[in-house]
Amino acid sequence: MLARRAILGVGLAGLATPLLGSTEGLIAEGGFDRARFDAWVKIRAGTGQPVFWYSEGTVRSFPSGELLGFLEGFDTARVHWPEPGQPLAHQYNRKIYVWRDKSTGQVLKGPDGVPVPPIAYPYQFITYRLAGDWVETFVEQGAGARLTRIGPGRNMAVRRQGRTLIFTAPVYLDLPLGPGARMQAFENYDFVVDPDADPSTYVLSWLRTGEGPPALGGGPVVLHLITRRHERFTDMPERMRRYVETQAPLWRQPPADLAEIRKLQAG
Repeated sequence: MLARRAILGVGLAGLATPLLGSTEGLIAEGGFDRARFDAWVKIRAGTGQPVFWYSEGTVRSFPSGELLGFLEGFDTARVHWPEPGQPLAHQYNRKIYVWRDKSTGQVLKGPDGVPVPPIAYPYQFITYRLAGDWVETFVEQGAGARLTRIGPGRNMAVRRQGRTLIFTAPVYLDLPLGPGARMQAFENYDFVVDPDADPSTYVLSWLRTGEGPPALGGGPVVLHLITRRHERFTDMPERMRRYVETQAPLWRQPPADLAEIRKLQAG
């Protein structure tokens, strides 16, 4: 939910593929049927009204583990089923994450005293499609000449442990940034939920390894965030709400529809 560019990569290495169809235990990739696909979409993006996945966590240097700062933010999404009855769903979402000072908790500032810009997406348009026991994922983001379409990604896995479903999505990033430069990172998302429980119990653990912002030295860092789902903007912590209301009001709710996304894509 936090990648600078959301790409579903090649999969979880080292796990045996014969377990793909199992209902218990470890699987490498896949493991979906229609019921699990529907559960995934409902968990991730709700049933029509906006949902909010609020995150907070640490930024640590690698390999020392020194605490450099904190990261706080959220992803807000709504779902649309373009072909009712078919295993095809659209997710309209925005996300914003704020770098915070490790001592004060205030918005992190660079050496020049200027606040470090948040990681912010005005929109992402994500399509999920069930294909066999896989979920195929397509992502659109950016605007104008920087509009990017990514997919199909095909490495999400689901497994059951007791009443709990665990949806795992590893992300492998290797993207050009300009002449002779690349952005390389690894991310992993684990949604751990009892699909029959109250959505307030839904939890996501998110991990990223890659380069940190220049204000934190620009070296390799490990980000680890714990995320919980909320049903309303007003349910999130007051500090996050105040930041959005005063600094980023667009992020108070997800895009209303595909027409709004197409307008944002045009720049």
